[in-house]
Amino acid sequence: MTHIKTKLGRRAFIKNTSFAGGGLVLGFSWLNSCKPKVAEALAIEIEMPKEWYEINGYLKIGDNGVVTIMSPNPEIGQNVKTSMPMIVADELEVDWKNVVVEQAPLNTGLYSWQVAGGSRSISSSWENLRMAGATARQMLKEAAAKAWQVPVEEITAVAGVLAHEASGNSAGYGEMASAASEIEVPEEVKLKEISDFSIIGTSRKNVDGKKIVTGKPLFGLDVQREGMLIASLVHPPAFGMKLKSFDGETAKQMPGIRDVFSIKLYDDEYKKNAFHFTAYNELVVVVGDSTWQVFQAKKALNIKWENNKDITETMTMFGNEMKVTYPAGMEDSETHTAKLKELISRNAKVARKDGNPEAAFKNAAKIIERSYSCPFLAHNTMEPMNFFANVTENHAELLGPTQTPEWMETAVSEVLGLPLEKIDIQMTRQGGGFGRRLYGHFMVEVAAISKRMKAPVKLVYSREDDMTQGIYRPAYYATYRAAFDVDNNLTAFHVKAGGIPESPLFANRFPAGAIDNYLAEDFTVESNITTGAFRAPRSNFIAGAEQSFLDEVAEEMGKDPIDFRLELLKRAQENPVGEKESNDYDAARYAGVLELVREKSNWKQTETGVHRGVSAYFCHQSYVAQVLDIVMENNKPIVQKVTAAIDCGIVVNPDAASNLSEGGAIDGIGHAMYSGLTFKDGMPQQSNYDSYRLIRHKEAPKSIETHFVQSDIDPTGMGEPPFPPIMGALANALYKATGQRHYHQPFITEKQVVG
Repeated sequence: MTHIKTKLGRRAFIKNTSFAGGGLVLGFSWLNSCKPKVAEALAIEIEMPKEWYEINGYLKIGDNGVVTIMSPNPEIGQNVKTSMPMIVADELEVDWKNVVVEQAPLNTGLYSWQVAGGSRSISSSWENLRMAGATARQMLKEAAAKAWQVPVEEITAVAGVLAHEASGNSAGYGEMASAASEIEVPEEVKLKEISDFSIIGTSRKNVDGKKIVTGKPLFGLDVQREGMLIASLVHPPAFGMKLKSFDGETAKQMPGIRDVFSIKLYDDEYKKNAFHFTAYNELVVVVGDSTWQVFQAKKALNIKWENNKDITETMTMFGNEMKVTYPAGMEDSETHTAKLKELISRNAKVARKDGNPEAAFKNAAKIIERSYSCPFLAHNTMEPMNFFANVTENHAELLGPTQTPEWMETAVSEVLGLPLEKIDIQMTRQGGGFGRRLYGHFMVEVAAISKRMKAPVKLVYSREDDMTQGIYRPAYYATYRAAFDVDNNLTAFHVKAGGIPESPLFANRFPAGAIDNYLAEDFTVESNITTGAFRAPRSNFIAGAEQSFLDEVAEEMGKDPIDFRLELLKRAQENPVGEKESNDYDAARYAGVLELVREKSNWKQTETGVHRGVSAYFCHQSYVAQVLDIVMENNKPIVQKVTAAIDCGIVVNPDAASNLSEGGAIDGIGHAMYSGLTFKDGMPQQSNYDSYRLIRHKEAPKSIETHFVQSDIDPTGMGEPPFPPIMGALANALYKATGQRHYHQPFITEKQVVG
């Protein structure tokens, strides 16, 4: 074991015996040790259920030895509700079969980073959760040593049993839980050596698995409460419009309808954080007894809309202020494409420059140039947006699916005029997130509606409401150029990328640092179409474009695609261009996944009729390489197999990690091949699955193999990294299968042309 003096301090642990019913409850706070006086005050208050502040994980031990471990982060299908408690349980030394997992409520006093975003649930909590389990184990051992009058160093803890070999004494955790709760939190704890993990690194099934397959209520749409009403919203039909007036009298007379009214979410002077924003601040609300009745009544509304003026808002993002402009007017996809093509031909902002790329291109014997694009995408979670609220004069209870409960709490507080300690947010399991539920305007909406109705309310979006409401993946465009000398050596590399409304460029990622003359530029286009984070933001486009272009460069040089990438990575590792620290990636780890996928896919031994594409990418501190195999059947490409190699540090739950790899690959293939959202006169042209194409079961890979690099590095991201590179592997395999390069997503919609 590693003997560790926690840098977080003793006050990071808060004991609460009243909650345990005689057992031991241990909370772990990340930030308390940074603010000791505040921590002491909160430690007194923590006995009271209304207290809140940032902590990371706690556990409850009952007198029968059963351990309840709280899972603090939102569960959106990434399986953290299983994996996070596994970390605590391993350090605690408890048998997994004796563990009960519960979803923790929002409590920024007890937990830190209660967010499902950035693939950070495990990585941001890794050490905190380990220390929570290890500290509880140490306190149990000290309780046993005191009871048996023996040195604590002689006490062992294995699978929930404390033992002292010399005296023959032994006891289950439950027998010592009450006494352990009186033990002073130790100054130091011993964390396990990685080689001693017994739960971490083993596959454990989803703790909600049985409930999911048997249809038990887990999701926001399942929420039912006595006296609960149903609400739904009507927003403008097009971006660039706002509510002018409405007549809801006919709808009010329909069966089951309780009220029709409009709401304005935020006052004009309210300064939002970036996750508070919504496409439409003024909405028409219909409230009734059932979803069907409410949806039917919406059709009877007589609403007039008017054009918006230019809007500029000041927002905060992690403490930094930024101004966001939403220009007036009705936008359409043809104009978007023309604008992106126009700006790509102009000078843009230089984000990185190594060497003298201008001279290298001027003196080049040959230059290849390719342009890539992708459309807006809707998140299209299986479960549409919904949330429950019961707001009274002095309390607000909210329950439902959200990726950012703690970030939305302040917005709910502002709109309701209630202090934060009067707001209770509980999380359900979520039927998908992908970044859409980072923006919890629906929580603010339902809270305002419940306050108005003086009743418990569940807000439900229809599929059409959800798909046309905004917060899309931005549309992107990128042009790549490569210069070669007379001997066909690569001498310069240039990428210029932009988007609506953000650029997808990561200037310091591969192949930056591997090419003598390198130039990265970017630009942006303002829009009134609202966008937001989409699984692996920005990377979800730029990875596929970059990796497709690198294949063309390799082909131009007559080199194997994997060998070519490894040559560049060797340069970046051994003799990097510019300051090595300026490169975002670790070249050795990057090369490692390429070498592993080459081995596991038998890259050099391609079967007849199998057409292969490769791609590799770094994001969210993890490295993924994928080989995609296509066969042609009846002149149609069929994805036969995907082989993935992933370096994400220590893999907590291989079963869950493999699921994320498989889901990312399928999702990426589907979006690159089929999906797209277009606009005409500001109006989304796709509003349901009859017009918005997603991948179908028969189009998914027939087989997906995932291989993890064995590592002792702390866990890094896993939910998002497998998603971006598969698009490049798909494009490269399609070229091998059909002889046609693909530059513009979705690949299925048009005859592809160069540029």
